[in-house]
Amino acid sequence: MTGFELLTDADVRLMQGLAQRVTALRPELISAGASYGELAWVWGQGKAAYGSTFPRRLWFSGDELVAWGWAFLPRRVRRNDGSVAEVTGASLSYQIHPDHPDLIDEVIEWYDAVAAGLERTACPTSAEEFALKRWAEHGYEADAEELADTGSWTQLNQRDLAEVAQPALPAGFRFRTADEAGPQAAVRAHVDAWVRSAYTAQAYEDVRRTAGYRGDLHVLVEAPDGTMASSTIMWFDEANRTVEFEPVGTHPDYRRLGLAGAMMLHGMHLARAAGATHATVVCLGAPGHPAARGLYYGLGFRELSRDAPLIKAATAK
Repeated sequence: MTGFELLTDADVRLMQGLAQRVTALRPELISAGASYGELAWVWGQGKAAYGSTFPRRLWFSGDELVAWGWAFLPRRVRRNDGSVAEVTGASLSYQIHPDHPDLIDEVIEWYDAVAAGLERTACPTSAEEFALKRWAEHGYEADAEELADTGSWTQLNQRDLAEVAQPALPAGFRFRTADEAGPQAAVRAHVDAWVRSAYTAQAYEDVRRTAGYRGDLHVLVEAPDGTMASSTIMWFDEANRTVEFEPVGTHPDYRRLGLAGAMMLHGMHLARAAGATHATVVCLGAPGHPAARGLYYGLGFRELSRDAPLIKAATAK
């Protein structure tokens, strides 16, 4: 078994390539943490602060990557509101090419080794029937807390871009891109929307350097007073001609004005102009978190897949 190796930029590019190949074959097997855009977003914003807690393992068939595991180990998260969160357990993102399902046992065994003694969670999709049986054989159970009415499991939503309505903003608001507004405005827009975020200027610089980021597809809404009231990044997977919205957020003082919906419609028009024919976005799926799901369903998105969160209790090493 491979030792403790940390994730790198080059690894993420390989992992994005696998995401593109799986998306082309079985998009319902792409979990929320394993998509082309999510890989870049999570890695970019986290590598400077938490990269030393990101072990990974890669599996190849010849020269082609066919599976990967990315573990998130205990760490201290310092948020922009001054609070500190202590992450004491481990979590896992992973992807396996559908032609190599038997690798799931090696993924689980590697994860159990690098996270030995910790509480461990994982989020396969509900479509991974074979993998779910193997997780159970290794002692993982459905995470009842995550699956509750107010749990934080997620679902992946999709729509085509054949017909996209025209966006409408309130008077005085206008669309901008990160290329136009600049890095400071892009960071401020995210931090204002996600008050408890740990996002920083360095994190944004690292996001900008990831494969798939385009400043012309990073959309903001500017309020009449100059505040960047809403923002989203679109990640364009050119191989599959699909664009992924991640993240989507609005300043608390500017919510319920229709800004996010208008911004996403505008983004879809930009994506179509860039060559995209399809769009995806992730949201919380539990009944107790209807807001984002309602927004996306109102824009024509529908569920493609959902997480099946699993947990394994901490044990002595």
